[in-house]
Amino acid sequence: MAYLGNPGRTIAVLEKYNFNFRKNFGQNFLIDDHILTKIVDAAGITDEDCVLEIGPGIGTMTQYLCERARKVIAVEIDNSLIPILNDTLSEYDNVTIINKDILKVDIAALAEEYNEGRPIKVVANLPYYITTPIVMGLFESLVPLESITVMVQKEVAERMQTGPGSKDYGALSLSVAFYSKAEVIAVVSPNCFIPKPKVESSVIRMTLHKQKPVEVKDETFLFAIIRASFQQRRKTLINGLSNAGLPGVTKEDVRNALIQMGKPETVRGETFTLEEFATLANLLYRE
Repeated sequence: MAYLGNPGRTIAVLEKYNFNFRKNFGQNFLIDDHILTKIVDAAGITDEDCVLEIGPGIGTMTQYLCERARKVIAVEIDNSLIPILNDTLSEYDNVTIINKDILKVDIAALAEEYNEGRPIKVVANLPYYITTPIVMGLFESLVPLESITVMVQKEVAERMQTGPGSKDYGALSLSVAFYSKAEVIAVVSPNCFIPKPKVESSVIRMTLHKQKPVEVKDETFLFAIIRASFQQRRKTLINGLSNAGLPGVTKEDVRNALIQMGKPETVRGETFTLEEFATLANLLYRE
């Protein structure tokens, strides 16, 4: 039975193993049963699911996942946590613990090995410092995913689901919109963690699209256009893209594409929707 979702039991485990938090891994462990249950509920975990948990820590949420899922794969970078996980998860026979950096793990191979290549669900309390690389890596690796339900810094969750014109709008917002439908499930107080982070957190669920919302000739080129458009977000699109070193993209090419789209030469990337970026990328793409 899951027993780590409260401060007393978490502290007891940490003291038993004389565990020291490592700032470089952004470790903040959840100690609120209500939030843990809410995350697992939001992820829609059933006894048919294979779940990838990133950064299980001492196994708090892992216990909740193991009681719902058919299989849980817990990937933890900190080797000092492995003996603790072996202890706290010892009663569960449906969990595999992997001591690796998630950015270096072949997730497609895990899906093949543990779920016969079918889509898996990702659940995680992500370290704030590496949230974007992990989420982008999951999207861009094209591994079979059904959903990604994660705890992230509230500010990052806002960037993930904001639209054009907002100061938070950027490449991350567009990537999330391209690959998934995002919904914030809960805002979480710093008091729900040990140690307490300095900012609020949010639980966000990203359900992967079965069909992409826009059609593009080349996804890699689309995101090259998007990233270049926000690298110097106060520049016009014409200047930003023509100075980005994109192969075969000249200032004249961008100007002509904007004319075809009925856009002024002074337009900036921060005003473009995903659909407009897709149109621009298709106009600029060369085989």
